[in-house]
Amino acid sequence: MSAIDDLLRARGRFAPDASDLPTPGTQAVIVAAGLLYGAVMGSYGLRAPQVLYSALKVPLLLGVSALVCLPNLLAVNTVLGLRDDFRAVLRALVLSQGTVCLSLAALAPITAVAYLSLADYNNAVVFNGGMFLLAALAGQISLGRLYRPLIAANPRHRLGRNAWLALYVFVAIQMAWVLRPFVGNPELPSRFFREGAWGNAYVEVAALVWRALGGR
Repeated sequence: MSAIDDLLRARGRFAPDASDLPTPGTQAVIVAAGLLYGAVMGSYGLRAPQVLYSALKVPLLLGVSALVCLPNLLAVNTVLGLRDDFRAVLRALVLSQGTVCLSLAALAPITAVAYLSLADYNNAVVFNGGMFLLAALAGQISLGRLYRPLIAANPRHRLGRNAWLALYVFVAIQMAWVLRPFVGNPELPSRFFREGAWGNAYVEVAALVWRALGGR
């Protein structure tokens, strides 16, 4: 647990100017943290299959989104002349993703208590969105702290980081759409993928806005 504390505080071997990555044991704890929050998130309605599905989906969401963006990250850093710092860039991203998972796990008890007073499924979905937003903000604080020495050494790292964030958010939103439901509507059967999951999140949102504005 001391390693987890050092990671969250960015000190010791996880300080911005260090070079160590999480050990396999620490990596296992980070993955377990994602599984934990996913299980709590899926416990709305108290259905065991949905708990299992949602537990698996949180690490999948974060991990697959990062892997999809990785080739672009390499290309952007190469074009910007930052290839020699790529290991440090990867370290910053890995540690910030770990912060997101650990923050979610810390928020899991709050979600569990909130479920006791949330009678509406849509409210439960919105509440979990808020928890993910808080965890993402913690991850951004961690990423900014880890990127600070890189940007100080070469300001072009700021552009590389912003390019990563833009693409990652774009991919993660679509990945979340594909992997839904995360909470699970008690009025619908428990399924890993919702029927019609392989749609486009941005097309669906645009359609909702269009209908809200009075379009047909």
